[in-house]
Amino acid sequence: MRSKIFNSTTLVFLAIVALIVVWIGGGMISREPPAPPQQLSPRVPTVAASWSDAEDVVREFVLYGDVEPVQVSTLRARTDGLVEEVARQGTQVQAGDELVQLSTDDREARLARAEAQVASARRAAEAAQQLADRGVGPQSDVQARQAELEAARAELRAIQLEIENTTLRAPIAGVINRVIADIGAYVSPGGEVLEIVDNDPLIAVVQVQQSQIVNVRAGMPARIRFIGGEETQGEVRFVSPLADAATRTFRVEIEVPNPEGEVPAGISVEAMLVTRTVEAHHISTALVRLDEQGRLGLNAVDEDDRIVFKPVDIVMADSSGIWVAGLASRERLVTISQGAIAAGERVEVRETPPEYLSRTIAPGAPATETEAEAGTGADLPEAQE
Repeated sequence: MRSKIFNSTTLVFLAIVALIVVWIGGGMISREPPAPPQQLSPRVPTVAASWSDAEDVVREFVLYGDVEPVQVSTLRARTDGLVEEVARQGTQVQAGDELVQLSTDDREARLARAEAQVASARRAAEAAQQLADRGVGPQSDVQARQAELEAARAELRAIQLEIENTTLRAPIAGVINRVIADIGAYVSPGGEVLEIVDNDPLIAVVQVQQSQIVNVRAGMPARIRFIGGEETQGEVRFVSPLADAATRTFRVEIEVPNPEGEVPAGISVEAMLVTRTVEAHHISTALVRLDEQGRLGLNAVDEDDRIVFKPVDIVMADSSGIWVAGLASRERLVTISQGAIAAGERVEVRETPPEYLSRTIAPGAPATETEAEAGTGADLPEAQE
């Protein structure tokens, strides 16, 4: 029985199994344990940044109103008569120029009669004085004749004034805006004949809200933009001390030089009143961010290459971006970033590519849709690894 179990075939099979077990066991014993997985160092975000220098920016607020002439004068007749001559509408006149001639009618005859009465009264007064001097005439007669002479002189002066008043002269310098009484029209004393408008200077009238009136004072400068686009300088000449009861606004008048009279009265204007000067940085609107508290600000880089959130206030805006205050005079602002970056995070800083720099920080570059996309950090040159 034992000889059958341990025959040659069985012994060969057992030998082969033993060899396989020894070979596998020896390989596992001599095999080195696998190395632990390598820990990867966290990747530092890459941003582009550039220095921005603050500039003095004039802070102003804008008001809207209309332009009025400095003076409008209506020429009226001082005596009655028919209009014989009248200046044409649109004529440029100076104060004292003859503009209207009324008919004298019988005034010349009345003048001659008054002159004759004065001469007669003068002779009578002289004769009475001579008689009184010789003692043959009473002094009362001298006084009576002298009174008659004064009355005749007054009558003469009255008719002379009437004749003078038939010539109407310009009370102010300006332009004849309207002829009310044409040639042949009859005017009575006090009747309107024509209207003169003085447009130098012009007066820009704006209404200022209660919250802004404390910043407005007489003598402060103002920039005026007329509806046609022309700009000029003006000066506040009057600030109403009393608010309008209906609108609760204050009337403010700004004097605007108009020496050539090229700008007409009555057009709309935009008045920019300077309140103060502040230091501000000019940036693209694409750089503006909101922090967790909802504050408006910018991302900057400190000396340790860490992100710092800088809250800002918008001072003013133009076609190329916005002016912001609240920063230091010189700041290194993040212009392009890859993904979200948080305050306090360390970053690798590179200079902003020239093609992006003028679009994000430098003043004067018109803001476009492309520039807004460039500031998001969607494509940071040489930042990909």
